Amino acid sequence: MSTTSKASQRIASLLDENSFVEIGAKVTARATDFNVNANDTPSDGVVTGYGVIDGNLVYVYSQDSSVMGGSIGEMHAKKIVNLYDMALKMGAPVIGLIDSTGLRLEEATDALNAFGDLYASSALASGVIPQISAVFGSCGGGLALVPALSDFVFMEKSAKMFVNSPDGICGNNASKCDNSAPDFQAAETGVVDMVADEATIYASIRELVAMLPSNCEATAFDECEDDLNRACEGIEGCVGDTSIAVSMLSDNGIVFETKADFAKDMYTALIKINGDTVGVVANRTEVFDEDGNSVEKFDCALSAKGAQKAAEFVNFCDAFEIPVVTLTNVSGFKACMCCEKRVAKETAALTAAFANATVPKVNVIIGQAFGTAGVVMNSKALGADMVFAWDTAKIGMMDSKFAAQIICNDKDADAVAECAKKYDELQNSVDSAARRGYVDTIIAAADTRKYVAGALDMLYTKAVDTPAKKHVAK
Repeated sequence: MSTTSKASQRIASLLDENSFVEIGAKVTARATDFNVNANDTPSDGVVTGYGVIDGNLVYVYSQDSSVMGGSIGEMHAKKIVNLYDMALKMGAPVIGLIDSTGLRLEEATDALNAFGDLYASSALASGVIPQISAVFGSCGGGLALVPALSDFVFMEKSAKMFVNSPDGICGNNASKCDNSAPDFQAAETGVVDMVADEATIYASIRELVAMLPSNCEATAFDECEDDLNRACEGIEGCVGDTSIAVSMLSDNGIVFETKADFAKDMYTALIKINGDTVGVVANRTEVFDEDGNSVEKFDCALSAKGAQKAAEFVNFCDAFEIPVVTLTNVSGFKACMCCEKRVAKETAALTAAFANATVPKVNVIIGQAFGTAGVVMNSKALGADMVFAWDTAKIGMMDSKFAAQIICNDKDADAVAECAKKYDELQNSVDSAARRGYVDTIIAAADTRKYVAGALDMLYTKAVDTPAKKHVAK
């Protein structure tokens, strides 16, 4: 490597030992109106090159904050854009290790144009090769768009990421609401997948790369040493915290959760089933800690943030030919004014994501699937290839108690109760849905892994012809 800077050390910590080959080590900044001395900008503040992670080719850039704050100027961006060009040719992921003060003021419009070139390269690569960003220092202003354009984002615990700094927002300051803090970016904006220390981030990126296909035409496969017919004993008790259910379904419990702190009522993760990488989307009503204590509870409802999180994840899986499995347990939409502002739009995006996805789609109804919220969770109507339902599931328009109150609004309590019982049997039972073809197979909860694995194996050669169009309109 060209330097022994922290930027180079980060690359060495991430990649397989001695695998990194640097590109453009001698590149320096060009002179500007402010006469920036080229000799003072080694590698123009960014180390770029390629290497391997567990034998998988990756392209990496790491910003050097010791050189003009790691600021992005013309040549700095040109090196990263060149890296993207090579990655697209070879069909390999790009990993950005970010530590920069942002735009290089000394280069003015040249730096602005450099930002645009960088954005364009990332946008062009979207859906073609995986893009991973890790923020270790500062990532402010226009630079914040770079991780936002990425597929996966990590933040070190002391890092900062923002478009407008806390003190630059009218009526705000860092002590009141630090919008640059990792916790805010992970829980409120939904940009960050994980907040952790540096060592954990390196290990997590390596784990993620091993699970992802190198590009949109590749597959990610490992030999499966787990029993495909393994019974998931006790999974029926995980209807609330579906993260536990997902780990039970996966080969050897392998799980990579995405957007862990954002919209916790929706769980999204990459897992392995029969050695293949699979994306899982699951409604969640409860979170348990490591000691088995319930620490958070949510309504059995679809929220705006939950729909947004799921839609983005489904779109990613579809772009990279990763099958999608859903665990459905939803009784309606979250009812609050904040959610109401966005729930229709975000749910529409989720609907479009499932309807347009051409990858294998399997839905397992583990609890309730009521109303429109149940429909948009990968229902048969939206193109689910196989729909399974636990024998304890409820599927219908709404909870029978509410339906009875509407149907028998002028009758006494006993009549309402009797109406609810009949409605539950005729309209909300899993048998009723199966008789109408909305459920393919009713299964015991413990057999879920066996049925899902079998369905994915059957769907392996799925091919779909869709109308010619450039992209989804909304």
